[in-house]
Amino acid sequence: MATLLSQPQRRPPLLRQAIKIRRRRVRDLQDPLAPKAQEVGPPSHHLSPEERALLYEEALYTVLHRLGQPEPNHVREASELLRYLQEAFHMEPEEHRQMLQQVQKLEKPIFCLKATVKQAKGILGKDVSGFSDPYCLLGIEQGVGPQGGSPGSRHRQKAVVRHTIPEEQTHRTQVITQTLNPVWEETFILEFEDINTSSFHLDMWDMDAVESVRQKLGELTDLHGLRRIFKEARKDKGQDDFLGNVVLRLQVTSCRPSDQWYRLEPCTETYPDRGQCHLQLQLIHKRRAPKASRSQPSYTVHLHLLQQLVSHEVTRHQAGSTSWDGSLSPQAATILFLHATQKDLSDFHQSMAQWLAYSRLYQSLEFPSSCLLHPITSIEYQWIQGRLKGEQLEELATSFSNLLAYGLSLIRKFRSVFPLSVSDSPARLQSLLRVLVQMCKMKAFGELCPDSPPLPHLVTEMLRTGTVEWFHLKQQHHQPMVQGMLEAGKALLSLVQDIIGDLHQCRHTWSKIFQNTLKIDLFSMAFLELQWLVAKRVQDHTAAVVGSPVSPEMGESLFQLYVSLKELCQLGPALPRDGVLALDGFHRWFQPAIPSWLQKTYSVALARVQRAVQMDELVPLGELTKHSTSAVDLSTCFAQISHTARQLDWPDPEEAFMITVKFVEDTCRLALVYCSLIKARARELSVGQKDQGQAANMLCVVVNDMEQLRLVIGKLPTQLAWEALEQRVGAVLEQGQLQNTLHAQLQGALAGLGHEIRTGVRTLAEQLEAGIARHIQKLVGVKESVLPEDAILPLMKFLEVKLCYMNTNLVQENFSSLLTLLWTHTLAVLMEVAASQRSCPLASSRLKIALQNLEICFYAEGCGLPPAALHTTTFQALQRDLELQAASSRELIQKYFCSRIQQQAETASEELGAVTVKASYRASEQKLRVELLSASSLLPLDSNGSSDPFVQLTLEPRHEFPELAPRETQKHKKDLHPLFDETFEFLVPAEPCQKDGACLLLTVLDHDTLGADDLEGEAFLPLRSVPGLTGAEEPGEVPQTRLPLTYPALNGDPILQLLESRKGDREAQVFVRLRRQRAKQASHHAPRPGR
Repeated sequence: MATLLSQPQRRPPLLRQAIKIRRRRVRDLQDPLAPKAQEVGPPSHHLSPEERALLYEEALYTVLHRLGQPEPNHVREASELLRYLQEAFHMEPEEHRQMLQQVQKLEKPIFCLKATVKQAKGILGKDVSGFSDPYCLLGIEQGVGPQGGSPGSRHRQKAVVRHTIPEEQTHRTQVITQTLNPVWEETFILEFEDINTSSFHLDMWDMDAVESVRQKLGELTDLHGLRRIFKEARKDKGQDDFLGNVVLRLQVTSCRPSDQWYRLEPCTETYPDRGQCHLQLQLIHKRRAPKASRSQPSYTVHLHLLQQLVSHEVTRHQAGSTSWDGSLSPQAATILFLHATQKDLSDFHQSMAQWLAYSRLYQSLEFPSSCLLHPITSIEYQWIQGRLKGEQLEELATSFSNLLAYGLSLIRKFRSVFPLSVSDSPARLQSLLRVLVQMCKMKAFGELCPDSPPLPHLVTEMLRTGTVEWFHLKQQHHQPMVQGMLEAGKALLSLVQDIIGDLHQCRHTWSKIFQNTLKIDLFSMAFLELQWLVAKRVQDHTAAVVGSPVSPEMGESLFQLYVSLKELCQLGPALPRDGVLALDGFHRWFQPAIPSWLQKTYSVALARVQRAVQMDELVPLGELTKHSTSAVDLSTCFAQISHTARQLDWPDPEEAFMITVKFVEDTCRLALVYCSLIKARARELSVGQKDQGQAANMLCVVVNDMEQLRLVIGKLPTQLAWEALEQRVGAVLEQGQLQNTLHAQLQGALAGLGHEIRTGVRTLAEQLEAGIARHIQKLVGVKESVLPEDAILPLMKFLEVKLCYMNTNLVQENFSSLLTLLWTHTLAVLMEVAASQRSCPLASSRLKIALQNLEICFYAEGCGLPPAALHTTTFQALQRDLELQAASSRELIQKYFCSRIQQQAETASEELGAVTVKASYRASEQKLRVELLSASSLLPLDSNGSSDPFVQLTLEPRHEFPELAPRETQKHKKDLHPLFDETFEFLVPAEPCQKDGACLLLTVLDHDTLGADDLEGEAFLPLRSVPGLTGAEEPGEVPQTRLPLTYPALNGDPILQLLESRKGDREAQVFVRLRRQRAKQASHHAPRPGR
């Protein structure tokens, strides 16, 4: 780039000319005060008064002497055309009237029919050979009107042209020998005086030369030829044969040149189909009287007329606040068509005139460049260099050069000439490029402008020059009025933002147009040019600023400039690996300003937090939003910090890590400052508050605000992109450093917030715990006559009111924490009260029902605490205790035997021995039959190393079988494996045997003569499992049941302890005394390890 700027190449002539051309309505971007005398513009389309008068005369003459039938889309009325011409030439009424009178006095033109006989097909063969030697006679029959009959009445007469039209007015084509499809391509100018009484005649004849009979016989090919020989023998020698004719009334001839086939009419019906003749007919003028026609070429006059009318069309649309779309009005189209036709202008010359007129007008008037495409195509299609004279070739070459230079000047200034604020600007630029591309591809352009460089090269140079000029213009536009570093920084920032906007427009709009049309990458070229210019100015500015302490205002300006440069670099196209940009490493220019940026970010955030808390009334924002305004402001503040961090996005990994650490540190510090400020604000608002509910409301809002803050803080890793940062700094930091630094900061802040939240929730819970404890204490003191369901109503109503209030004012997380605290406290109170009411089944029953209802209340159909949080170890123990305490003594005894049956089922070891029994029940006799077969492996409890065992059989619980006395077996002396083989029958109904806990207790004792019997062990046979008890059928073969012996619990059973506490219950005391005795006996003979 430096080489290109320091050593510019010499521009080609077209480039130099393009740089000079200016549109009249667009001021020069570089020097708006430059004198217009230095501008080089296209040839003017404005005429002098004399030229305008001559051209107006020509136009009036054309309208007054029109020929032929108008086209459907043409204007028929001459008065309308004359009014249009008066308007187009800006003629005053008197001046128009005088000019019209002068033109009407001029000599009329000679009216002519330009007839081209092109060819014929399918004509008759008149010669012996079957062919003919056709030729045509043409002429205008004049004076034929309604009085003299119409041509149609005489179309069957032969030799109309030869005998009716004077010979000097008759024209003859060449003779085409021996053909039925002759081709002539001959043009004739046939004059006439009055179109209304003139007819065009064409007779086609077969030339007959004098030949001998021998020659004719040599040409004979068939019988038809022989017949022709006989026929010719009767003719006069040298008489031509009539082939057909064409007769046309000029009055009905269209003004548009016709090119069509006409049927050859016969003179008799002998051969009605005589073929067709291809004619091209056009009504034209000769010797026109206007001075312009006499002094200037027809092509030049038509060019001037076209320029004048098109200029008027464009001006008229602009006056109506509309743009001209390139379509001529019917009046203009009619006049131009009549003029071109009357002057007999070829299509090529009309296209060339249209090109010259449009290309000149385009350089001074506002109309679509697409209007130039049609004449370009027409000229290219019909181009033959030899058809033009030398001055016409020079004029065409000049038009090419002028339009190319003008188009390049527009391309250089495309940003201002085609602003995107105008919706059709891209389409207009694309149309201009298409015109230039098509023009440069023309054969005419290549022949007339051979030295012109390739169009892409010219356009690229113009775009590069225009981009630099645009940059300097923008720089001048943003030049501050007051000189100073701060103002200079703001101006430079505005300049960079304008460049970014321009590059966006280039990428999304302009570059696509140039790429599709000329394969030019405008965006890359513009970016490379502009980034060099920007880099130099930014580097100079930052070098002057960071040399001294950076003020907050200057720091903000530098930060915005840094962000804009980062956006500019991100716009850049992909470059090769060795590509170097002037903006590479631009962040180093701003490194000294980083501390001021970070301090400014923290200071602004702190001031915003303090202001938000001071204005906070600690009222929830709504039913769904339970935090206050300060929490919202704090979230916005933290989001702004995260946005600033993302904007900074420092490229150097190690420095980026330190910057992120600072951002996290400041954010965490702001969070803790907010907690202190919001609590102080709550205390401030609570001073003098008599309503404790209002104070609780504010405390709920404070807790919710802290919870919202914790959610916001938890999003820092995502908002600051820690994962991406970790990947970037992995190569420069020690392993785990990021985890130990950033995450440690975050966890510390979250822990502090969690402590503050728990403290607030604990304060709320303490306000409710006293009420819960008070209602539970009242519960056990209610009269015995009150039902338990009614006794717990005050407690449940109290909880419903308070918990609904807390649920309304707390967010879900804090409400769940509050429920957890209250549930733990409630269980502790219930446990304490239940321990004091162990001996009172009624109170325990109320506490049991209260626990059940409290569980339902705190679960709240899935909206409260989950089952896992409710069913704690304390809850399960309390549930078991209350279940027992609320039971009657007999229910407890029944539960005791249920537990012993369960213990029996779980015992597999026979270290105490075992007994073998067979039990069955006969429902028909209501008898329980027990066969005690044997015992084995009993413990030797006597001093002689043996025992004297016997078995005591009882049905338990006793209150279910009050009338059945215990039974005993015989005593066996010194036998550790006694074989009893005894049978016992108990007369007992089946119903009590099927209850829970009903069992046969087998107590194995060692008989002592001098003292109490010793306990060998106990076995429990559940009566439900006895065959015959559950079915109607009598039991068959009864299986043996081997039951290991067990001891009562040595540490005391909780059921027995509960029964023992019921001092006034005799049945309970008797049962406990017997069980204690058995336990005492068991403790004396506990088996040794390894037995």
